[in-house]
Amino acid sequence: MTERGEAPPRVLIADDQALVRTGFRMILTARGISVVGEAADGAEAVTAVRELRPDVVLMDVRMPTMDGLEATRRVVALAPDCRVIILTTFDLDRYVYAALAAGASGFLLKDVTPAHLAAAVRLVDTGDALLSPSITRRLVQRFAAGPHAAVTPALHRDLAVLTPREREVLTLMGRGLSNAEIAATLILSEATVKTHVAHVFAKLALRDRAQAVVLAYETGLVAPAADGPA
Repeated sequence: MTERGEAPPRVLIADDQALVRTGFRMILTARGISVVGEAADGAEAVTAVRELRPDVVLMDVRMPTMDGLEATRRVVALAPDCRVIILTTFDLDRYVYAALAAGASGFLLKDVTPAHLAAAVRLVDTGDALLSPSITRRLVQRFAAGPHAAVTPALHRDLAVLTPREREVLTLMGRGLSNAEIAATLILSEATVKTHVAHVFAKLALRDRAQAVVLAYETGLVAPAADGPA
């Protein structure tokens, strides 16, 4: 992602409920984050991204005309540097899983606290993924091999391009470990782990850790039964 120094992220809010958009705008503005536009459905969101070029989109997953899943696909294709955070009422929502596979950088429940919302926007703006490990594991375990998997955009990648160490790193990312935790597990420096992570992303054309988690499950690199309790 392009470095922007200390400039605050520019945010687009896409939600079919005007009250939600207004509330999020007030929360973010009060914390020094610029809201550059709003959209009432997915089609408006795609148009707004094309015109306004925001850094982050807060995208409701269920909207009329065009839902957040299709809008996410189009936004990712249109503006690769733009990060999408999916907004949902349910933490185990098959649309959220599909959106992560499509390129969203994470998701938030709509009852998120103001402080967490602002922190999440700043986090994905740096190029990181917004992952709550326990919720994300449950989400992927439920849908990666379930009846809904066929309707999600599967991440077909050839893991043979990875070195054995890179496969280990991808496996641990799939289990929700941070770079520091991976470093401790593999007895490596955190800088070395960051290099391996960057190579994994580049070789497999992944946007961030959210897609890495989905891929690890879809390829069988990480199995739900081996992942432990959520």
